[in-house]
Amino acid sequence: MNLIHAIILAVIEGLTEFLPVSSTGHMIIASSAMGIANNDFVKLFTVAIQLGAILSVVVLYFKRFFRSIDFYFKLIVAFIPAAVFGLLFSKKIDQLLESALTVGITLFIGGIILLFVDKWFTKPLIDNEDEVDYMTALKIGFFQCIAMIPGTSRSAATIVGGMTQKLSRKAAAEFSFFLAVPTMFAATAKKLLDFYKEGHAITGDEIKLLAIGNVIAFIVALLAIRSFITFLQRKGFVLFGWYRIIVGAIIIGLYMTGHNLEMI
Repeated sequence: MNLIHAIILAVIEGLTEFLPVSSTGHMIIASSAMGIANNDFVKLFTVAIQLGAILSVVVLYFKRFFRSIDFYFKLIVAFIPAAVFGLLFSKKIDQLLESALTVGITLFIGGIILLFVDKWFTKPLIDNEDEVDYMTALKIGFFQCIAMIPGTSRSAATIVGGMTQKLSRKAAAEFSFFLAVPTMFAATAKKLLDFYKEGHAITGDEIKLLAIGNVIAFIVALLAIRSFITFLQRKGFVLFGWYRIIVGAIIIGLYMTGHNLEMI
């Protein structure tokens, strides 16, 4: 993995982390296209740079994170299902992270769902995350577990999960952003621990790549979040649905025609 690879993956992460299109899925596709998908450090990198993107949430919503202790307790409750699920099925999840075909299938299926989401949930009752109670937070947390399948999109799963609990698109998106903070901190810490347990060591050059990747993902995500909220409020999910269907269909088509998806 070189600097150009790191920059490309970081830009993709920053652009897609908060969109319902799967940042992990796009990075798997990109790393496969660049021929580096099976490298252990690349697998670590694609998880670790999500932390940089997530930190943009803390900056943009700084005051929200210091408003009440209750806010943190709700995030912890919502985080618990993914934490338990991740610990129980971490090895299977790591295997799925190597499969571009899995990404194609989940992108396609998720895209079909997004075409209808705006019609399914037309009467939201909650327009502010402060109104989210603990049971609602827990239910949204279970939706986040679905996103452990690459290509599903953590953002899509939790936003749709929030909308099933009567949150508006804006409130669901913002709660999804906030929930990403503890989730990605934990995911990055676990990935680093597993990396060392497997006998790997991070070199000085790799530390530089991680630093550069996180900074780029942070800056790009800062620009992407506000635009996404505005677009989501005005246009909804249909465009994202069609995008997912097209990309997913291309990946599935490549597989069906005998292409090696791990080296697209």
